[in-house]
Amino acid sequence: MPFLKNLKHRIRGYFITGLLTVVPLSFTVYVISIILKNSDRIFNLLPEPYNPKHLIPFPIPGLGVVVVVLLVFFIGVLVRNYVGSRIVEFGERIVYRIPLVRPIYSAVKQLLVAIFSQTGEGFERVVLIEYPRRGIYALGFVTGVSRGEVQEMTEERVLNVFLPTTPNPTSGFYLLVPETDIIPLKISVEDAFKLIISGGLVSSQDGLIWNGNARRSTPPGEAPALITVDERKGD
Repeated sequence: MPFLKNLKHRIRGYFITGLLTVVPLSFTVYVISIILKNSDRIFNLLPEPYNPKHLIPFPIPGLGVVVVVLLVFFIGVLVRNYVGSRIVEFGERIVYRIPLVRPIYSAVKQLLVAIFSQTGEGFERVVLIEYPRRGIYALGFVTGVSRGEVQEMTEERVLNVFLPTTPNPTSGFYLLVPETDIIPLKISVEDAFKLIISGGLVSSQDGLIWNGNARRSTPPGEAPALITVDERKGD
């Protein structure tokens, strides 16, 4: 019966809507609660007379997060000064002399520098490349320009591209791609990560979406067209 069929679709729609509302909210609350609980454990490293748990008569949730943020901030202020920078350089020279510690420290530092780079060559550039074969596109992030022997062995300018995987973008592939084979995109890094983590199910909130019909009218070697939600409504 049409009535029962319509009722079934309505019930299913309401349930999915509720599920999409409750699950992300519950997961967010769960993650935040874990962070707040574990962050307070930092006080266990302090001597008992200086432990806030003994100085404050009532517990303050998230106090550990505030302390860690302030600690990182003041370390940044110290390192920006001449004396602090000299201390860090001295410590790094010691770290780089330790065989097992050196590659880990160096990789983590270079990754953070690339992520928070303000020069535009970090993870701030989202590009489109044909991978794993011609005709199939993948989102990537330019992390810099290839130099040294790698650049000398190629006939054209080569860029370092990080190709993240779905749904875990912290893992991926390091590719050396000729600049002529890279298609620049206007979407932000945040929107690109949303697409990658969700497997393309979540688009950006600024109205930018993929045009599913663009492939027929797009010349070979160029990126699929992007349209806005308003433009689609106009159609």
